[in-house]
Amino acid sequence: MNPLDRYQEVGQAVAEKETGFGQMFGKPCIQLEGKAFAVFFQEAMVFKLTGEAHLQALQLEGAKLWDPSGKKRPMKDWVQVPFAHEQAWPAFAAIALKQCRTALQRQA
Repeated sequence: MNPLDRYQEVGQAVAEKETGFGQMFGKPCIQLEGKAFAVFFQEAMVFKLTGEAHLQALQLEGAKLWDPSGKKRPMKDWVQVPFAHEQAWPAFAAIALKQCRTALQRQA
């Protein structure tokens, strides 16, 4: 399976009635009520994570903070997880979705 197919599979696995696919910075993303929590970028999945999940993701070989512009300005909450760790993508997607939902509830 190629990385884009795997991204789409993970997106479908975490899909709920209020989630959907969209674009963030021109890249494919998975959204909850219009807020992105996972992105497909350079054959990797990028997840908006906090706390322990953020630390765990960054510990994976090749994982790094996401710099969508390539101008050495990474986004602190977003971790780019390479395809080599695609088996971890569903778990990180589920955590990112949960954290996104919690953030949206706080805003309400």
